[in-house]
Amino acid sequence: MGRDASYEEAMSLNKTKTMTETDRKCPQCGGTMDFDPIMNKMHCPYCDFAEDIPKEQGTPGKAQELDFNTAEFTGNFDWGTQQKTVTCKSCGATTVYDALEVANECPYCGSNQVMEVADVKTMAPGGVVPFKIDAKTAGAKFTSWIKGKLFCPNEAKRSARAEEFTGIYLPYWTFDTDTHSTYTGEYGYTRKKKDKDGNEETYTEWHRGTGEVDHFFDDELVCACGDNHDKKILEMIEPFDTEDNVTYRPEYLAGFAAERYSVGLKDAWSKAVEKIKEKVVSLAESNIISKNHANTSRNVSVNVQHSNITYKYLLLPIWISSFTYKGKVYQFMVNGQSGKVGGKSPVSVWKVLLAILIVLLIIIIIASFSS
Repeated sequence: MGRDASYEEAMSLNKTKTMTETDRKCPQCGGTMDFDPIMNKMHCPYCDFAEDIPKEQGTPGKAQELDFNTAEFTGNFDWGTQQKTVTCKSCGATTVYDALEVANECPYCGSNQVMEVADVKTMAPGGVVPFKIDAKTAGAKFTSWIKGKLFCPNEAKRSARAEEFTGIYLPYWTFDTDTHSTYTGEYGYTRKKKDKDGNEETYTEWHRGTGEVDHFFDDELVCACGDNHDKKILEMIEPFDTEDNVTYRPEYLAGFAAERYSVGLKDAWSKAVEKIKEKVVSLAESNIISKNHANTSRNVSVNVQHSNITYKYLLLPIWISSFTYKGKVYQFMVNGQSGKVGGKSPVSVWKVLLAILIVLLIIIIIASFSS
């Protein structure tokens, strides 16, 4: 039974066209071609035909740095329950997508469906960091990762198998900025003295200090996908080599899922400012120590000024999967460029207790020898 117009209005359905470049049919067998991370080409999985992704004449090879102060679109986008309908060019089936999705596969015939990644209120990506590893390699990285988890139960290490991988491009902002920072803090010298009983003790002699730090931050990374994905796991699989990007073309999304940004440029910059400030504090702590030939520092505060701020909007590659152990699902992600794995794994209470006992035993042995 068909749905009436009032239903579509209630669901905020919008008709969206897919891009012809990404539903590429193999000239040899007619199969749907995907982007192959290993070959860095469009590839037919049925007959093994491959071809290069065309490059537009006169366009730069990489995403260009854009002036932050003249950015046209800076706001967040709360897409809420908005959805869009996509009609497959190959089989004619209609699929409903979340408003954030800009790439996926037709669930009926497997054809690639990459939609326009910008509208009248949003930006299109300036570049994409293509996948460099495939799902098979991501699976091998997961196996190595879980085997290396010290407190993971041995049974989980033997039995854990990654569920089906989803390759997805997630939206990120990168920021370049020159910073000039002034700081105040304390630096300390480690001293030794003897107490009234003749025992030697260590103390720190503290002094107040000030200084300046100049530093250029290149491609400070901020995830633009809101709360749709586990931010802690995403941070685990950083960094990405964002310099290894290419100018956005929809072909790189063929065969993968992709999302548009929901965290806008303005809020992303606020997040970048906080991240940069933490790094400047570390730089200032190092500076006050080296400048005064001290041993340590404390209570360092900074005032950071930014200039020459530029940004890029990139799509970065991530493999997402999960495994099940004793009825509980554990999600993990693999950096689609470097293969770095991050995620959650089960913890053996017995292994943790054993580690604590070993540490306590070592402390007792050291204390007995000291006395």
